[in-house]
Amino acid sequence: MSIVFSFRIGQAALTAALLLLSSCRRQTVPLPVIPPPTPPLSRPVIGYGVIRSTYTRVSAEPGEPGLSLGYLRQGSIVEVLERRSVARNERAESWVFVLPSAEAGGLGWIEETVISIYTNRSQAETAAGGLSR
Repeated sequence: MSIVFSFRIGQAALTAALLLLSSCRRQTVPLPVIPPPTPPLSRPVIGYGVIRSTYTRVSAEPGEPGLSLGYLRQGSIVEVLERRSVARNERAESWVFVLPSAEAGGLGWIEETVISIYTNRSQAETAAGGLSR
């Protein structure tokens, strides 16, 4: 009888050990999710603009009395880098700081009323193609 009893205790101990080992699983620690850079905080440009008026003056400072840096033609595509609101004659005007293409000149400010702003360059190119020059 003691042999049967020890066999049952041994069998129970073995079963318990197997259950214990099978319940121990290797836990995987999830890797942190790092999102890709997304606009607007990580993007160097706000968007891409298309000039709507025939000729638009590019100024050194936002507001009319600034030094003129040149002109952009209708359909020109620019990178919009910054927006600024300027109070003039008791009303607010919105100006955008742009980077025109290399052939059009350097950085400057234009009034936001003469530009349409798009989220990517291909949208701006499509819009520019629809304007008559």
